[in-house]
Amino acid sequence: MLTHPTHDRLLALGLSGIAKALDEQRRSTAFDDLSFEERLGLLVDREAAERDCKKLASPLKFAALRQDASVEDLDLRTPRGLDRSVMAHLADGGWIARHENLLITGPTGLGNSWIACALGHKACRDGRPVLYQRAPRMFEALALARGDGRHERILKTIARMEVLIIDDWGLAVLTAPERRDLLEILEDRHGRATTIVTSQLPVEHWHEAIGDPTLADAILDRVRHWA
Repeated sequence: MLTHPTHDRLLALGLSGIAKALDEQRRSTAFDDLSFEERLGLLVDREAAERDCKKLASPLKFAALRQDASVEDLDLRTPRGLDRSVMAHLADGGWIARHENLLITGPTGLGNSWIACALGHKACRDGRPVLYQRAPRMFEALALARGDGRHERILKTIARMEVLIIDDWGLAVLTAPERRDLLEILEDRHGRATTIVTSQLPVEHWHEAIGDPTLADAILDRVRHWA
């Protein structure tokens, strides 16, 4: 007779995780042999897990990661030139605290974007503000924003991100406005935040992809510094 009042009170108290877990325990005999403390521990664990999921939902929505990826699901058995110790170091996240950059290069199909999104997902779980941008779309958005007065606001938003992922870099030679925008973005972040860049283009060819030799030197100096 106390089933429904207890369930309703748990929901009223904002303990939806405990309410769901309690219903599961009532419907299953698998918990019958557990002690009161063990069953209570499972209820609390479920509540903590639900709260962690809710806490993570908003940062992940803002980050807009292209792929639903996590470092725990990374396949190191496939021969892609990935070093297990390096990936463990990247998953640790200490390099982000030191404002180091990360360049991920390789032919299409090897999972460059997936790895970047997995590291972005881990950064979100660690409480770091993350933003994912495909390079072509980012430059298009900045070009439109320049015409309606939002350009400076978008640059400030990008600058506030502790981790910025620029995906699919180097697909085409940059235009003059795109070069200037990229330099502004990297200058704002230089030594203050982490930028992850993925590209099918080897780093030694990035200079030509930028186009202007002087700006290319400045851009590459900032993106490759501490990378």
